[in-house]
Amino acid sequence: MNIHPDIAELVGEIDFDPDDLHARYLAERDRRVREDGNAQYVEVKAEFSRYVEDPYVEPGFTREPVFDEVQFAVIGGGFGGLMIGARLREAGFESIRMVENAGDFGGTWYWNRYPGAMCDVESYCYLPLLEELGYIPKHKYSFAPEILEHSRNIARRYRLYDDALLQTGVTELRWDEKAARWIISTNRGDRFMAQYVAMANGPLSRPKLPGIPGINDFKGYTFHTSRWDYGYTGGDSYGRLTGLADKRVGIIGTGATAIQCIPHLGEWSRQLYVFQRTPSSVDVRNNAETDPAWAASLEPGWQRRRQENFNVLVSGGDQDEDLVHDGWTDIFRNLTGTAAKMAARKLGRPLTREERAELMVLADYRKMNQVRARVDAIVEDPVTAAALKPWYRQFCKRPCFHDEYLQTYNRPNVALVDTHGKGVEALTERGVVANGREYEVDCLIFATGFEVGTSYTRRAGYDIVGRGGRTLSEHWAGGLRTLHGLTAHGFPNCFFLGFTQTAITISVPMALSQQADHVTYMVGEARARGRQILEPTAEGEQAYVDEVHSLSRIGERFYRECTPGYYNSEGAAGNRNGFFSNMYGAGPLRFFEVLNAWRSDGRLQGLDLR
Repeated sequence: MNIHPDIAELVGEIDFDPDDLHARYLAERDRRVREDGNAQYVEVKAEFSRYVEDPYVEPGFTREPVFDEVQFAVIGGGFGGLMIGARLREAGFESIRMVENAGDFGGTWYWNRYPGAMCDVESYCYLPLLEELGYIPKHKYSFAPEILEHSRNIARRYRLYDDALLQTGVTELRWDEKAARWIISTNRGDRFMAQYVAMANGPLSRPKLPGIPGINDFKGYTFHTSRWDYGYTGGDSYGRLTGLADKRVGIIGTGATAIQCIPHLGEWSRQLYVFQRTPSSVDVRNNAETDPAWAASLEPGWQRRRQENFNVLVSGGDQDEDLVHDGWTDIFRNLTGTAAKMAARKLGRPLTREERAELMVLADYRKMNQVRARVDAIVEDPVTAAALKPWYRQFCKRPCFHDEYLQTYNRPNVALVDTHGKGVEALTERGVVANGREYEVDCLIFATGFEVGTSYTRRAGYDIVGRGGRTLSEHWAGGLRTLHGLTAHGFPNCFFLGFTQTAITISVPMALSQQADHVTYMVGEARARGRQILEPTAEGEQAYVDEVHSLSRIGERFYRECTPGYYNSEGAAGNRNGFFSNMYGAGPLRFFEVLNAWRSDGRLQGLDLR
């Protein structure tokens, strides 16, 4: 790496060779790349369908089917659905029906009840509608039970339980041209109509399993972390897993979920085997209870100001003050906006694009060296410590923050089984085969995440039939096609909340809030102008698709060089189906500016109202 002299002077002496690190990163990536890519995972259906069943409701639920009409149907009861429901209520929409597969609101926080589950973004920013509900979270990083209860309180506050269909899965959405309404069919026999539909299914909602040979041969107990079985383990989201005291437990996966639940498994299991393909980057969390004096000092508008301050910093921008001051903002202050601004001041001139890139790479290497040094400082066994070190750039995988995870490997009953990037080889009747050795376990837990890179309609579980009988899967067969990521030509009065050609943010609810505001504005304008139908024009949709494609090369090389994972479609060539593929490449700050300018203009450019 040829470092520009001015950048070399700025960063000072470095105790590593950038070229050696780069080569190590590429070698570690190559060890993990598989020809089957995303196909290494199996869909949770047929014999695997029990992994998506709801363990948190009483069996035998029945009700009479519904045949009626509502003004607005919202599919999904997570933060996206709650946000659009709340904004619609505030805008005066009364006839709103929420449809949710689960037994209650909460989305991912309904399903993820594993021990230790908590948000990894500061709760004062992450939990939506805090000021509207007059609520202050108990901790800087809230635990799952509190987040689930907050979700329920939002639903109560905005009367979203009224007319809701819970424990209900949509099987089809079909546009009726004559009635100018959507016909919604469900697995409960419902067939009702809606003028508008908002899809808030969530980007990470369908569990996935690794396609390990012998996955159906194992005779012990198994479950997915998103369907945690406390009837087997004992305890609750806070731990106390007394049912594991005499059990040999195996867990496959070491991503964000595993980082949080492994400390509890290590504390309570007789023996724990952690099967690792790629280690996570784990930095300091420093959670703390909320300071009552600080909470009392907050002035109206505090949450929006805090959210915007956080979002600017973690999107590469600069702020005079860091209101959140945590691991996320520390990373970005050193990698992007603030670091570049300080460097420019020292040089007395703006940095060139190449200099900014050099500065970012060096800061990234330095930060990851700190993360790896933290492993050595905590983990006592040098072989285990070496295996727990992540060899990739900071954002090749979602950074994790935890204060008990690494310490767990100092327990005598906990063993890390590092597969050197190859993954588990097979399952047998009695256990797990890795590195040619069989590990006998009584219980096997899959911490293998959710589907990414599969089609939108597969993850939703149904197709959407628009004008002229054309399905959404047909419309998107060659790639996503939307206007602002929120609505598509040929699918009138239908909206998508999530990450379909929108911009991703570190705090997902911040993005969902912006999307909910935009959709509410559009339907509000249609109502004010006496229009019944709104739909992007073909030209408006194409113009936006062209813009997204023109920006899609941003970060392409970065993710191509990353270790495989869901961010980069498991290292597949071209990364066409990674988590960041087809996103708005200019980033969330620019994307939100585009939405705000479009609304301020008032011409509804690219949208047809009739």
